[in-house]
Amino acid sequence: MRATRMMAAAALLAAAALSAVAGPAAADDPTADPSATPSATATADDDAPPTVAGTNFRTATVIKQGQQATAAASTGDYLYWVFPADTGQNVTATATVTFPASAARHGASTWQLDVYDGLRRRQPCRFGMQTRTAAADATSVELSCTLRAVRAWAEPWSNDPLRGGYYLRLTALTVPQTDLGLPVQAAVKASAAGTAGRQAVDGSVAPLVSANAPSVAPSGGWAGTWWSPRWLWTGGGGLLAALAAVGAHRLARGPVNGPVVPRQGPPPGPPGRGPERAREPGAYVN
Repeated sequence: MRATRMMAAAALLAAAALSAVAGPAAADDPTADPSATPSATATADDDAPPTVAGTNFRTATVIKQGQQATAAASTGDYLYWVFPADTGQNVTATATVTFPASAARHGASTWQLDVYDGLRRRQPCRFGMQTRTAAADATSVELSCTLRAVRAWAEPWSNDPLRGGYYLRLTALTVPQTDLGLPVQAAVKASAAGTAGRQAVDGSVAPLVSANAPSVAPSGGWAGTWWSPRWLWTGGGGLLAALAAVGAHRLARGPVNGPVVPRQGPPPGPPGRGPERAREPGAYVN
C-alpha cells in the first residue's frame, strides 16, 4: 500500500511538470499584457506607437511586440520596421494597407510583407498570406506571416530563425505606372503567441543584432540559453517511464506470499552409525 501511494504521488508530480510546460503553449496571446511580452528599447521618453517608417535596413523604425505602428507613405515606397524576437517565440507579423477614398487608382496592385532576421536572411512563412492583390476599387488589403519558432541555436548551413532583431518590409510589387506616388496608410504589428514548447532548443548563439541597425532589445534583456522547456519534458518523461517500469515489474512478479521456509533434510539415523550410503541397484533377473 505504501509503494502504491508513493507511485501515485510521483505520477502527480510528473503530470504537474508536463502541464507547466504545456500551459504557456495553450495560453492566450501574451501581447494582451504589455508586461508579459518583450519590447524594443524605447527611442524616446514617449511610449506612443511610431507613426513613421524607415526606408532601408539601417533606418528601420523600432517597434515593440504587440504595438501597432502606422506610417503615411506613397505607393511604390519601401517601408521598414524592426522588432526583437527571443528564444522560443512563435512570431506573427501583420500589415494593413489602406487606400484613401479620394485616390483615383487605375488598376489592381500587389502588395507583399517580407520578414528578415538579424542576418538579413528572408524567413519563410509557416502560414499566412504575405502577398495579396488589391482590386482597383478595394479600400484596403491585409497581409500576414507566421514564422517558425525562434531558436537559440542552429547549424551554420541552416536557415532557421535565430533570436535577435527581425525586420519587416512592406512594399508594392506590381502597380500601374499611373498609380505610383498615390498616398496610402500602412499599419504593421508583430506579436508572439505562446512558446515553442517541445520545439525549443538549447544553445549559446548571441542575439543577431546588426551594429549598423537601430538598437533593439527586449526591455528585460535577452533570455538565457542554458534553459529551455525541454528540460521539463525530459524530466517528466523520464519519471513517467521509471514509474511504468516499476509498475510492470510488480505486475510480472505477482503477489508475494511471505518468506520462504527452507526444506528440511532426512531425519538422522541411530546414534553411532555413520551416514547411510546409497545402495547399488540389484542385478536384473531374466
